[in-house]
Parts: sequence; structure tokens; C-alpha cells
Amino acid sequence: MTPLLLAVAAAHTYANPIDLDYRYNFEQVNEGISYRTGADPVIVPFKGAYYLFLTLADGYWRSTDLVTWRFVKPSRWPAEGIVAPAVTSDGTRLLIMPSMTTQGTIYSTSDPASGGIDYFVRRMPALPGAVRSGQEDTVRPGQVPPGPWDPDLFQDADRRWYLYWNSSNVFPIYGAPVAFADGRMTYGEPRRAFILLDPDRHGWERFGQDHSGTLPDGTPIKPFMEGAWMTRVGTRYYLQYGAPGTEYNAYATGTYVGSSPMGPFTYAAYNPVGYKPGGFVQGAGHGNTFRDLHGNWWNTGTPWVGYNWAFERRIAMWPTVFDADGQMRVSTRFGDFPQRMPTARITDPDALFTGWMLLSYRKAATASASVSDHPATDATDEDPRSFWLSPTKAPGTTLTVDLGAAKTVRAVQVNFADYRAGRFGDAPDIYTAFRLERSLDGRTWNPLARTDAPRRDRPNAYFELPSPVRARYVRYVHGHIGGANLAIGDLRVFGSAGGTAPPTPAMIAATRDSDSRNATIRWQRVPGAVGYNVRWGIRPDRLALTYQVFADRVAAGEAATLSLRALTVGQHYYVAVEAFDENGVSALSRVAPM
Repeated sequence: MTPLLLAVAAAHTYANPIDLDYRYNFEQVNEGISYRTGADPVIVPFKGAYYLFLTLADGYWRSTDLVTWRFVKPSRWPAEGIVAPAVTSDGTRLLIMPSMTTQGTIYSTSDPASGGIDYFVRRMPALPGAVRSGQEDTVRPGQVPPGPWDPDLFQDADRRWYLYWNSSNVFPIYGAPVAFADGRMTYGEPRRAFILLDPDRHGWERFGQDHSGTLPDGTPIKPFMEGAWMTRVGTRYYLQYGAPGTEYNAYATGTYVGSSPMGPFTYAAYNPVGYKPGGFVQGAGHGNTFRDLHGNWWNTGTPWVGYNWAFERRIAMWPTVFDADGQMRVSTRFGDFPQRMPTARITDPDALFTGWMLLSYRKAATASASVSDHPATDATDEDPRSFWLSPTKAPGTTLTVDLGAAKTVRAVQVNFADYRAGRFGDAPDIYTAFRLERSLDGRTWNPLARTDAPRRDRPNAYFELPSPVRARYVRYVHGHIGGANLAIGDLRVFGSAGGTAPPTPAMIAATRDSDSRNATIRWQRVPGAVGYNVRWGIRPDRLALTYQVFADRVAAGEAATLSLRALTVGQHYYVAVEAFDENGVSALSRVAPM
């Protein structure tokens, strides 16, 4: 192995979506719709490592650094797969509880590294008051929908257990104390309904693209609430939930806060907490919150791809803090650019951003060949739903990005797309192999990075370079993929153009609309800017939320404009804007009330 590959294997940065061997989904096998996906992540630390569980993965992953993940094939797993599992540790084992609409099984393992899975509760008791699946419209007071679906198991410091569950655009999230003994589980009292969405007041809880409130054809639809997760920090209990729907950029995480596991809970004024509607990775809802081995908090979520199927997704994770006054903050600022993986306790999640800027946006791209309507330039548009499609997947097929001038390259991410892949499960020939090359003149090429052993599938392959290199051209040279067609959504190059950061944008106005769930943000356009981060929050010194927008996707003219539709009625906010380009990030603009 060359020194380059040794350095790449020991990477200390990561980029979302997480570099994981996402599984081909089997749900649409009869319809012939093939795609890789991952959703509803739960990461749990256990015995010095981390274990990651996803929906319909036929197993789980293990990591010791949160960067490199190894798939673990379990000794037993339900044939129909596991959806949105509750996974937690009681200190001696992991408990794995699938979503269910009838009496199912809770699994356990005291040695998850080996894949050995045991039964913890072979057959769950019936959910008290639940109607049969398909009869949700008959629910009367005192009854609940079938389940528990989208469960979360939480053990408090006194070792008492609690269960939270539900996924619906009609019914609330429920909770109840539970107990385990002699291979059985019992439901305790009280059993309560906790959270219902309130989109008439909470703008971010409206369904659809940018909270449009409708399906793409304009049909109004109620938002969905799902993915309960409980986190205790000090004396506060954070009951988190995903909303308003996984199929769009606005999928987010919110939280209610209480002083006990069974509430009462109060809506957090700073909601949403996990929110990423702009950029390459879009969507942040339905994940979990966990603490790493250094004491740092993280929040995971389910970004949206949605090309082949509405529920084609990936996973991401973002650094998180709980402030002394109780505010939960999930930092998604530059959340799909390279981030440092901390090896000690950190207090400022924004400090993990490497400062490596995007060099490949809208850059010229060429390929050895392309299929009509899927040109090479689709691989530099920061849109996972468009892609370069090659007419062949023969080894040696190339895709080349021209950065426009010689620049300093620090990392590369290759994001593959699934186009008529024809796969519906794992197989020995499903793996990714390729190399990356660099050039200053487009004629003489030198190695940049390559996939290495052990071979695995890498739909979102990320390479941190061992040291900075100068390059104008970055070339992908194909080796192997498992799908029927070679398609690359985006070949993303990060580093620096070597100039000065852009000037600070001048804030023009931040105006709440007549519908105060919405606001219009206007600022002075910065010449040459690649994009902007619109940052806002309920305190002027804590602009916790970010909407990233590319400069060529805002209104033309001297003023740039963003419609922000994620606000809460009656809540005051503050907003500011920063510009970024290939050299760095500007200072923050004047902070304006909103």
C-alpha cells in the first residue's frame, strides 16, 4: 500500500453524506425500481466502539472513529428486515427493537462486533388499546394506532425504561413506562399522548418543498411526525421528533423539553434544531442524538435523494451542543463540506469546519462519453438528482473536472447515482473501485487517491488527501461498480483557490410577511460569491440555524433574496448573512431583527 493510501485510510475528516456501503433496497423489486438507500439512523456507543443501525439494511455497521464503518452481518435477522429501529444499551448489551404493527421481537447482543444476535423479548405483548393495522380511522378516545411504530427505548439514570413511538400525519407521539423481566416486556402506566404538530403556528412543520404545504401537484397535505428520540442532559429531557416529511428538503428535527421522562413537555422556542434545506445534502430529520467517546454530542438525520423513489435517502451527522440555558443546537453550517472529526472534547461545533471550500461548483466537465440528457456538467451542479451517465461501465471510463486554474486540493467526494441499477440486495460483485488523478495541464497526470482493500461499495466515497496538492484538473478513472450503469451525481472537489475571502455582504432587510411564519431576507449580492449562508436564531449572539443557497440560485440583480418559511408565530428572531467562495468565508453581516 502506498503512503497516500495509508494516509487516506487514517483520515481525520469526514463529509456528509456519510461514506457508507448503503444497501440496495428490495421493497420495489416487483416494480423493478433499484436504488441504494439508508434512513432513520441510530448510532449507539458500546464497549469502545460505535454501532450504526438503519432501515432495511439486513445488518448494521461498526466504527471506532465515526469515520470508517465496517458492515456486520448478524447471526439472525427478520426476513422482512428492520425498519426505523429503537437501539439502545443497558450497559451490558444492545437492545434492538424494530418498528412493528403487531406483536414482534426485541433482539439483543452483548457482542455486536461478532454479529451474534439473541432474542431479548421473543414476542412483544399487545400494545394496550391498539386497533388492528388498516383500521386507524376507527380509533376512538383511549385507543391508539397499531404499533409501536418508529419506537425509541430510553433508560433513565434510575434504570427505569420508557418507550416512545408513532409515525403519522394524524396521530401524536405516544409514550409509556415499560419494564423487562424474564424475557418479557410489560407496559406500565401512565400511557400518554405527547406531541401533535401545529403547522398553523410552526412554519417549519408544514409539509413539502420549502414548507409549501402541498404535494408537487399542489394538493394540500397534512405534515407527518415520526422518529421519536429521548435525550437527557442534566435535569432536562429532550423529546425529539422528525417532521414534516422525509421526501423533501425541509425534513427536520424538532424537540420538546420537559423535567421528567413522562413530561409534561414544552415546545422549544428555538425549533427546529436539526435543519438543512439547502446545499448538496438536503434534509435533516429522523435520526438520533448520541454522545461520543470524548463527550461530544452528535445528531444524525436522513437527507433526501429521491430520484428513483420518494424514499431514496442517505444519512448524515452533525455536531451538537446543549447550552447552559438548555438550548439544543445542531450545527449544519457547511454541513456537507469536509469537517474535522474531534479527538477530544469541543465546545464550539462550528469550529469543526475545515475551511476547505468547494472548488468544483458549476465547473466545466468532460467525459470519455456521455448519454444524451445526462452530460458531464451534471456532475458539478451540487444536485444529487441530476447526474452524468456513461454509455459504458468499462474499466478506464473517465470523467474530468476543470477547476479553471491551478488550485490547492485537500479532499474529494465522489457521489454515485443509481440509474436502472437492477440490484435488489447485496452480492459479492457489489463493490466500488476507481482511482482519482490530478493534472496541472490536462496532459500529464499524477495519482491523487484510489479505493483500497478491503473492497466495499462506496456510493458516497470521500477521500481526505494526506497533504495539499496543486491541481487544475481532477479525473475519475473507472474500475468497477455493482449496478448496471455508471452514473455520478457529483464529483466534489474541496480546497482553496488561494485568494482572499469575499467581502461581507450588506444586509438590506429582514421582513416578516403578513403570514408571520414566513420572512423575506434581502442582502447585497457579493460579486464572485459561490454562495451564501443565511443564519438565524432567537438570540442575536446565537444564530443556530442555517439555510445555504448558491449565488446563481437567488434572484438576479444587485439584491439577493431568500424566502424563509420556517418561523414560529409570535417568536422574535435575528438574522445575518455570510458569503463564501473558493477562497473562504466572509465575516458575518450586520445582525438584523426579524
